[in-house]
Amino acid sequence: MPIRVIVAEDSYLVREGLRQLLAGAPDVELVAECGDLDSLRHEIDAHAPDVVLTDIRMPPTQTDEGIRLAAELRSAHPDMGVVVLSQYADPTYVLPLLDTGSDGRAYLLKERVHDRRQLVEAIAAVAAGDSVIDPKVVELLVAARTRSERSPLAELTPRELEVLSSIAEGKSNTAISESLVLTKRAVEKHINAIFLKLNLSHAEDAQDVSPRVKATLLFLAEADGAGGARTP
Repeated sequence: MPIRVIVAEDSYLVREGLRQLLAGAPDVELVAECGDLDSLRHEIDAHAPDVVLTDIRMPPTQTDEGIRLAAELRSAHPDMGVVVLSQYADPTYVLPLLDTGSDGRAYLLKERVHDRRQLVEAIAAVAAGDSVIDPKVVELLVAARTRSERSPLAELTPRELEVLSSIAEGKSNTAISESLVLTKRAVEKHINAIFLKLNLSHAEDAQDVSPRVKATLLFLAEADGAGGARTP
């Protein structure tokens, strides 16, 4: 059964581009399109989609509609996934999205969603309750944290840094194993070492990906004042 998706984007050109991308994906069914928050709420009530693909800013206020909607859905439709599209690579913008939990949530940069595979994989991930954070955002977080004085990241080996970045992107142990060409046991050992060195709460089970994503991102975002997330 295809994943039922609603697209919310106030730019007609971007919305049309997303429609064309999803039209070529056999595992996705686009059930509605809209360009503002009120219309999006109406379409959600009418169609009860599996996933909402939304711009971070839409009418009426052009501020943080996508993030506010994600918070609303956490209470009203906890099993509904949300993929937030943003033009902002500033790492602090992703943190409000995770305030109510990172499971079933994705944050992607608009400049990188021309890749159908990446977009469909993010949709499938949030539909399954997983998390996806754009690798570019994670890269900026790691870089900012590394620049800070006496950063705990200095304790990590190059391989552990790779594993940490993969965790922050929302990858499971299995996915990390495949992407870094490591055994699952090796991945588990690296993660144990990382969480010990960084004093992060242990969420080692591969089925418990979302809490460790949030913990990792919050840790990384503490550098250079990034922990004070601001409204986009």
